[in-house]
Amino acid sequence: MSRLKLILPSLEYKDQIMAYKKEFIEAGDSMDGTAGLANYDTFEKWYSAILDNLNEDTVREGLVPASTYLALIGDSDRLVGMIDIRHRLNDYLLKCGGHIGYSVRKSERKKGFATEMLNLALKECTKLKIKKVLVTCDKNNIASVKTIINNGGVFENLIECSDGSTNRYWITL
Repeated sequence: MSRLKLILPSLEYKDQIMAYKKEFIEAGDSMDGTAGLANYDTFEKWYSAILDNLNEDTVREGLVPASTYLALIGDSDRLVGMIDIRHRLNDYLLKCGGHIGYSVRKSERKKGFATEMLNLALKECTKLKIKKVLVTCDKNNIASVKTIINNGGVFENLIECSDGSTNRYWITL
């Protein structure tokens, strides 16, 4: 049984989401899988964007439809991570970004949460009828490499992206 549950963000989790953002900024970490949370100055603007991006008809220009989830510890509803599932790939995502991005707050790392989050997200991909899922990570991010491989990721190649060398893995559902 999973320790975590994935839920769509809501106003109920505003304080936890903003504390999550603050923790990442203070640590100087990259907020992957958060639908650009770092780029919004208010929760309300970010929340409006993720709601728009849920559907093909309302997705913001230059983006693809995506579902952004909070990863909460089931018994306490504590936010430990965030994960973003892109419903389809554009040229950039096919090369460098993949279907799924995720992050785990620094205080909750090395507890297996990323592996569990990715596993739950793959179940959501099945519901979206995505049969082959591309997951990428920085070549030096050993924790993410292990997370992807533990979820059935098969290494395809290493490519150069704007932010460095990126490993590309495919997971067949």
